[in-house]
Amino acid sequence: MKKLSLLFLLLLVHSLSAYAVDMDLTRLDKGKDALSDYRGKWVVVNYWATWCPPCREEMPELQAFHDNHASTDGVVLGINTEVLGKAAIRSFLDDYFITYPNYTSGPVSQSALGNIPGLPTTFLVSPEGHVEARQVGSVTREMIENFIKKWEAKQPK
Repeated sequence: MKKLSLLFLLLLVHSLSAYAVDMDLTRLDKGKDALSDYRGKWVVVNYWATWCPPCREEMPELQAFHDNHASTDGVVLGINTEVLGKAAIRSFLDDYFITYPNYTSGPVSQSALGNIPGLPTTFLVSPEGHVEARQVGSVTREMIENFIKKWEAKQPK
């Protein structure tokens, strides 16, 4: 439960969600996507690196969330922050059985979503495109699902 209470400790719930955000996402293959391509679903944006033990530890949890929600109401997007070849990133993801979409950014401390003070850093973007939460440190499927349930329960019907 301590982790749950730490969930999105660095939340700035309504101050972060004042406006819809968008940003370009650089694919591991050629091309770009945009965060707005995923509107209508909850988007878990996870900044990570292969050298980061907590990043590796949370990947199965992120994969479980993605597997449970991708066809309905939520997706996970990984963003690798290393100066590392795309083939090496793909190989790493294959070794960890990660199938959720992954992108590259190179080293960052700031994104359109907010500050990235350490890895992993995860942002939760509402279906309307508003940043609703940020967690610096590991997350679990349960933490994400509980946050979404609580957030949805507070919304006007």
